[in-house]
Amino acid sequence: MGVAAATAGAGKRVNRRLTFVRWVRKTHGWFGLWGALLGLMFGLSGIWLNHRSVLKLDLPDQTQVNAQLALPDPPPATIEAMSQWLKDTLRIDRGPNVARVEWARPVAWAERPVGGGAGAGLRNGAERSGGERSPERGAGNGEGAGRPLQQPERWVMNFGGPNHLVQAEYWVGNRSLSVRTTSNGFIATLTNLHKGTAMPVPWILLIDTLAGSMIFLSVSGVILWWETHRKRAAGITIFAVAVTATVALAASPLQM
Repeated sequence: MGVAAATAGAGKRVNRRLTFVRWVRKTHGWFGLWGALLGLMFGLSGIWLNHRSVLKLDLPDQTQVNAQLALPDPPPATIEAMSQWLKDTLRIDRGPNVARVEWARPVAWAERPVGGGAGAGLRNGAERSGGERSPERGAGNGEGAGRPLQQPERWVMNFGGPNHLVQAEYWVGNRSLSVRTTSNGFIATLTNLHKGTAMPVPWILLIDTLAGSMIFLSVSGVILWWETHRKRAAGITIFAVAVTATVALAASPLQM
């Protein structure tokens, strides 16, 4: 009876193990199917982005046009009104993907000497878009001496999508704003999709599912290898070398 019971227990453990391995293999396949297209797109654009900075590769099908737009008098008082004015002026179909306000703050990298001498760096205001000066800065006659320079409020608005992007920047108090229009071809559009540039929240959530799938595929791949290979020494060695190389290469820039 004891031998029979031990054999039955061993058989149940083997069956549970086989059931688990089959479930992992089947789920691994479904997750791989879900992320197949996105994985291919991210792989192609990732290769380009990975070598772009080192090899100084420019996107071959990207064009940029910079321009200055004169504002109405009086200019829009809020970023929402400015976004609507830009949308109507440039005949853009959709509202901004990004509308961000950076509040006015003291300039951390410049100081005004006491007395407001004529040689003070940036005393009369840094040059802004279109050669305008910030209204918050002194006029160079000693007014506001001893107080830190103020960077004015900045509005940033992005319209469009990964293939065509309109980026507007406005410093509050200026009479114009700068607009940069970027038109992207196939490769540039892929890289913007990869980075999530000008993409809505649903796309970001979709990419989150891909990231979760990649995590599961990595874990389930290790489990499948461990459960289906008896000679594990070579695999453990490969895994250990990969972990060591990854950690060493990732940590090396941090030590510079």
